[in-house]
Amino acid sequence: MNKPLRRIAIFCGLLVLALLARDNWLQYVKADSLKDDPKNRRVTIARYSTPRGDIIVDGEPITGSTKTSKSGLNDLEYKRTYKNGAMWAPVTGYASQAFGANQLESIEDGILTGDDDRLFFRNTLDMITGKEKAGGNVVTTLNGAAQKAAYDGLKKQGGKGAVAALDPATGKILALASYPSYDPSSFAGNSTDVDSKNWTKLQKKNNPDDPMLNRALRETYPPGSTFKVVTAAAALENGLYKSAEEKTDSPLPYIMKGTTTELKNEGNIPCKNATMRVALQYSCNTVFGKIGSDLGNDKMLAEAKKFGFDQEQFTPVRSSASVFSDDMNSSQTALSSIGQFNTAATPLQMAMVASAVANDGKLMKPYMVDKLQSSNVDTIAQTDPEELSQPLSSENAQILQSMMETVVKDGTGKNAQIGDGVTVGGKTGTAQHGVENSENPYAWFISYAKLGDGSTPVAVAVVIEDDNAVRDDISGGGLAAPIAKSVMEAVINSKK
Repeated sequence: MNKPLRRIAIFCGLLVLALLARDNWLQYVKADSLKDDPKNRRVTIARYSTPRGDIIVDGEPITGSTKTSKSGLNDLEYKRTYKNGAMWAPVTGYASQAFGANQLESIEDGILTGDDDRLFFRNTLDMITGKEKAGGNVVTTLNGAAQKAAYDGLKKQGGKGAVAALDPATGKILALASYPSYDPSSFAGNSTDVDSKNWTKLQKKNNPDDPMLNRALRETYPPGSTFKVVTAAAALENGLYKSAEEKTDSPLPYIMKGTTTELKNEGNIPCKNATMRVALQYSCNTVFGKIGSDLGNDKMLAEAKKFGFDQEQFTPVRSSASVFSDDMNSSQTALSSIGQFNTAATPLQMAMVASAVANDGKLMKPYMVDKLQSSNVDTIAQTDPEELSQPLSSENAQILQSMMETVVKDGTGKNAQIGDGVTVGGKTGTAQHGVENSENPYAWFISYAKLGDGSTPVAVAVVIEDDNAVRDDISGGGLAAPIAKSVMEAVINSKK
């Protein structure tokens, strides 16, 4: 071969090698990033070329799929539908041809579209048998009756608010409601007119009520007096007080350490040197503020962290971290220990507090996905209950249970009483809101229900923020406790 031909052959060989290298680079190294690139239209077309699998509650789907009109620029065949979409939006999130997906619809997208690697065998078998590819199902832990009670209660109350309910023994999320809410079906398609208009209306800049905010998981509120349950647990766990009947060292008036400021109680209530039981029954700021100050920031922070504060929770949908600050002085710690100053909590977090007390001191990791199924309902993944922490001993948890049960029997939580052999423990809270408490306060209630056989099937947290309510009418016992009661009753009745 002469020199020119040899050079051409070598050059052609190098071109082939370069082509092979480029091809392997794209197929193996860049494959995932190209697949996930939002500009890759083929991925979107494939995602909506078949019906999505369903999100399941109580054995029934709360989602569906419907064929779209393929015309113009819309080459996507199926769009998502939702049953009682506004009620379930804090659980499902949305899947939209135009605006993507979030929450369960996004986290479990691979299962719902059928593209998850765990469905490879099922997909291969379907391909051999000629069956059309189908998505799998996400089976939730939610209780339909409890969710309806929560959402209907919030809607009837008006204003804004949220509910979270857990099974204390397992950590299963039974209800997760937020109000106001939105219907994901309203922008599930790819219409440039209807879907875009509906989406725009829901954005916070256009809607101050922010209906797309998942208040049960993503909003943190000052928990007010409901946090006194954590402070009581810290007092018991650190040996500051050893029983519900022990009198506390609680002078009146109580001047916060390092200040000339008096920490006041709401109303004329028996708080001077009150027992732990009486202090929780009447929600004495002076008692629990001084407990926090006496224990100090470090011990209070350690106890709050055992309950889940200062860490995000993944259910698998992310819940914002609740806050109990470090590096606080004595007076700041006192205020934080009654749920004010910098203390802030999600409704899920406060349901976790009630749940741990109800479960004899053991806090279970909250979760809302029970299992994942293939298209033929074979289980491909199952969630097992997992202990998250032990915020207090069994003995101290039972002491705190008796104190919370007094709150409902003889204190501020009477509106949560159920009767018929059901014992309810709870704590009300009215948290300050705005500069110098200038805005309507938040109304809180946390609780659990204990059955005659000793089991505790549900713990609940409810928060209400109502800018239009008469200020003097706002209380945790008046606004939030009735909603918690209806949720607990729904869970109990579903067990019968």
